[in-house]
Amino acid sequence: MSRRLAVIGTGVIGNGWIARALAQGWDVVAFDPAPDAPERSRAFVDNAWPSLERLGLAEGASPARLRFVASPEEAVVGADLIQENVPERLALKREILAALDAAADAEVIIGSSTSGFKPSDLQRDCSRAPGRVIVAHPFNPVYLLPLVELVGGEATAAEQTRLATSLYQALEMRPLVVRREIEGHIADRLMEALWREALHLVNDGVATTEEIDAAVVYGCGLRWSLMGTFLTFHLAGGEPGMRHMLEQFGPALKLPWTKLEAPELTDELIDKVVEGCEHQAAGRPVAELDRRRDDFLVELLGLVHKYWPEAEGLEGRI
Repeated sequence: MSRRLAVIGTGVIGNGWIARALAQGWDVVAFDPAPDAPERSRAFVDNAWPSLERLGLAEGASPARLRFVASPEEAVVGADLIQENVPERLALKREILAALDAAADAEVIIGSSTSGFKPSDLQRDCSRAPGRVIVAHPFNPVYLLPLVELVGGEATAAEQTRLATSLYQALEMRPLVVRREIEGHIADRLMEALWREALHLVNDGVATTEEIDAAVVYGCGLRWSLMGTFLTFHLAGGEPGMRHMLEQFGPALKLPWTKLEAPELTDELIDKVVEGCEHQAAGRPVAELDRRRDDFLVELLGLVHKYWPEAEGLEGRI
């Protein structure tokens, strides 16, 4: 029996969920108030489908299993999982989530793709089954990157978290259950730290956007693809490992190299960042850059699975 995903909001993230679910053989029912939403979603899926075919489609996978409906309440009827992806405004999310909670069967998990809000804040206006409203934060492109951060709120029971974990695993995702709720969850807080530092380097005239991206692509980014931050530094300590690394390089953490707060987004800084990115894009449309990125990620995921097949030590957590 096929499963059904209800997608509320079909921007880049919502469409990513649509493409992933279709590739896994799910039915998808979507709602978005924009008149051109169905056309945009189908064009998005068509652009993503070649990469999904390379990864391997589930039996019955087809873009034809997507349909749009006229309201969020209609979208959730018969859904096995609901994914909310409306703009990142807390009042709007609370309003939509309360409506979804009132309309959907009480046992159906409602995941919010929010990158920053805490689930307890999202649950606040839900009266039917608030605990099933959780954070389910993915990463772009959702149809290729497997990580989804799952965060329960004050009303969330352990069984609801377990159910959510199994559902996202059925979408071939790697759920990371965050131990306690915090703004920005885990991965976005790490990315924001690097992003703030990068903006300072551009703002201070130290480097261009292209030079900063090159530093990541040809340096730390290659190592992070396989081992992440901690294991990478563990190797930096040589045979004694992390303890020696901290003894050797730990004192440098106190040096005032980095900036903890983001620079002011002045018009001058915005222009520098935009002009740098447009230079890097070299006139190529976003759809072309998307395909280039997707081709790379498909091959990279194959390497990660080859060299790190089971994410040792993370069973049950990722």
